[in-house]
Amino acid sequence: MREGAHLIDGNKVASELRERLKHRVDAITAAGGPTPGLAVVLVGSDPASQVYVRNKNKRAAEVGISGFERVLPKDTPQPALLALIAQLNRDPAVHGILVQLPLPPQIDAEAVILAIDPAKDVDGFHPFNVGQLSTGGVALVPCTPQGCLLLLKRELDDLAGRRALVLGRSNIVGKPMAQLLLRESATVTVAHSKTRDLAGECRRAEILVVAAGRPEMVRGDWIMPGAVVIDVGINRVAGLQPGTTRLVGDVAFAEASQVAGAITPVPGGVGPMTIAMLLSNTVTACCRQNGLPDD
Repeated sequence: MREGAHLIDGNKVASELRERLKHRVDAITAAGGPTPGLAVVLVGSDPASQVYVRNKNKRAAEVGISGFERVLPKDTPQPALLALIAQLNRDPAVHGILVQLPLPPQIDAEAVILAIDPAKDVDGFHPFNVGQLSTGGVALVPCTPQGCLLLLKRELDDLAGRRALVLGRSNIVGKPMAQLLLRESATVTVAHSKTRDLAGECRRAEILVVAAGRPEMVRGDWIMPGAVVIDVGINRVAGLQPGTTRLVGDVAFAEASQVAGAITPVPGGVGPMTIAMLLSNTVTACCRQNGLPDD
């Protein structure tokens, strides 16, 4: 990395956030309030999902959040999953519900998202929360873009007036990321695979958030010198040695780090922030459901 470029350490920021959350949970319970509870539902035995759920539960326990893990067989019919969600919606000890995606083909993910009580929708995927975010209301915000915003604000403080480009238009990252940047009064462009002169659009951005889903798509010469680059992508590609693999982002890190003013690594950048924001959303949901201050 060239001298002056800054590596944005998501592990460090996430660790600091979890420590603050622990103090917040301790204060809530010490005052006689409820222990925040997070229910994580996993359908099937996908190894990557199992690891992810295990990490979520571990981090939740570290900050004092009660974990309610529900593991269902891969062939679970949709009505059974919806019945479990209804049960969790009614459970006062559960303040946040997360159904791990992807789901088996017999289950309609949209129906599952709609079934979750918006007040417990700690993923921020329910249309109610999506609408609240887009209209400036009180919402539970999707975890990954929320984590990206926190990293950006720590790096730049004030985002007002800055030219930002979000590369990717998914409901999970791209669209809510653009809404969050608009809330901060940034000047926002959303680019995607159909954008004309995509490289040129990227070069005009002081803030570049990349969630394209294509390994090392954004090259070094696509980046404005000194820009802040947030790489949301995580892709497993062939390693340098035969038979090995490695993780890379959607940005060609070696090239980009010679141009950018600050950049997130993969891994260790956005990934840790996603889980930290999930825990934050759970605590916030607990406070709102019990009439407590959520800050």
